[in-house]
Amino acid sequence: MFWAQLINGLTLGSTYALIALGYTMVYGIIQLINFAHGEIYMFGAFVGLYLVTAAGVNIFIALLGAMLFCMLLGIVVEKVAYRPLRGKSSRLSALISAIGVSIFLSTLMALLRGTNTTRYPEIITRHTYHLGSVDVSSLQIIILVVSALLMLGLQLMIQKTRIGKAMRACSEDLDASYLMGINVNRIISFTFAIGSALAAAGGVMVGLYYNAVWPYMGTMAGLKAFAAAVLGGIGSVPGAMVGGLSLGVMEILGVAYLSSSYKDAIAFAVLILVLIVRPQGIMGKKISKKV
Repeated sequence: MFWAQLINGLTLGSTYALIALGYTMVYGIIQLINFAHGEIYMFGAFVGLYLVTAAGVNIFIALLGAMLFCMLLGIVVEKVAYRPLRGKSSRLSALISAIGVSIFLSTLMALLRGTNTTRYPEIITRHTYHLGSVDVSSLQIIILVVSALLMLGLQLMIQKTRIGKAMRACSEDLDASYLMGINVNRIISFTFAIGSALAAAGGVMVGLYYNAVWPYMGTMAGLKAFAAAVLGGIGSVPGAMVGGLSLGVMEILGVAYLSSSYKDAIAFAVLILVLIVRPQGIMGKKISKKV
């Protein structure tokens, strides 16, 4: 039973990791928590649903389409809601703006689709593979493989490409990056776009896994992904991956061995514990600020 629950936890945790990456990348560059990120994840799930049901495309094309749509949505959100406030007001104003965008997007989807849960079609035949005493479904394998490829691709992009080098420079010192000729606004928009695309992928895969989507699904998923980002070390890309996988495993094991009523409480209990014991997270760096 333990190994089966571990696979379930890694499957859920991989989706948390994809959402958490958006939080940690944005925070790493502009020190802002994008609380509208969960709603972008929700939009990705619904765009994938639309492409599968109305456009009739296969799930991988739908996944790509949802990612592209949410890339554009992330860029629009950054330009409209965050850029005008950057460097001109307190961070509290940006935080309030983020919460406002979150409420707007979830309400917009509720008006468009209604507040009821929409069933995701079972477009992938679920085969079960027996690995010793553990049963693994083909859908779990697809989710784990796609998530791993996306996270690996992100890490390679950050470490090996020119734009990745610019992102790392901006995360180190935004003002110095301006002086070195880096188009900081473009890098920030690109960061929002990549984070939004990963969240959209997570939304589509969660919709497939649970066969259901609803307009307010991004609220709890976003908060848990934020907890995962803090657990791994906010601002650390590998930390977000580790934090998401760890949180998913802890949540599933807690449900299996304690009670399903603790499902949501586990994430926030972990968040509180991490903030008390190790505020910088598992892979975060402790930074001392000079006064």
